[in-house]
Amino acid sequence: MRIITLNMNGIRSANTKGFFPWMLKQKPDVVCLQETKAQEHQLTDSALHPDGYHSYFHDAVKKGYSGVALYCKHKPDKVFMGLGWPDFDAEGRYIEARFGSLSVVSLYLPSGSSGPERQAVKFDMLARLVPVLKKMRNSKREYIICGDWNIAHKNIDLKNWRSNQKNSGFLPEERAWMDQLFGKLGFVDAFRVVNQEPEQYTWWSNRGQAWAKNVGWRIDYHVITPGLADKVKSASIYKAQRFSDHAPMTMDYNYTL
Repeated sequence: MRIITLNMNGIRSANTKGFFPWMLKQKPDVVCLQETKAQEHQLTDSALHPDGYHSYFHDAVKKGYSGVALYCKHKPDKVFMGLGWPDFDAEGRYIEARFGSLSVVSLYLPSGSSGPERQAVKFDMLARLVPVLKKMRNSKREYIICGDWNIAHKNIDLKNWRSNQKNSGFLPEERAWMDQLFGKLGFVDAFRVVNQEPEQYTWWSNRGQAWAKNVGWRIDYHVITPGLADKVKSASIYKAQRFSDHAPMTMDYNYTL
């Protein structure tokens, strides 16, 4: 089973940069996209109906903002849009596809980098997610929660960790929340199951020459339930082409849909 996750920073922009031809060549079972920044009716056929895939979109109410999507080779048994929180769901940040006893989620957590108001929204959302994650762990389902969590967990996960300790995305409180996610809550950082190397980044600032110098952050994850930990086969971050300010992360699992 192959699953790709990517924050597109605009699905129409990523489309013009060749994302969909690349995606089809990878033959993924599921593709989780975040920050589509478009309404479904604004998409052309290549993005709306990639050949051989069922597509599902959870758009933000506000045009040109946020939004998540799923492309599935196998038709899911059920698809859920949102978490039932009006404020969160209006921003199009959660979509879940169920295949038997497996759920694959595309999740886009808020950024707090624009200022204290959005950081407060981010902290609120993290707090509200804890009972949802506990419920997932207590269910009899396996979960793969893909997406842009907008937090680098450890020093190894960003180049300039010393100078970013007071910046959104690497605040002590955010990192402590990730400790809880991969600790007490019992979830697993799938990428780190197979790759413990430094400088494995998925996002680069558009400032300076961050991309060219690989001054990045790893803020995109496959977060999995522990029952899938021994199914993780391989992980790769694709950097040969740029579709976005994020890079696609592909993970293969010894699991049959």
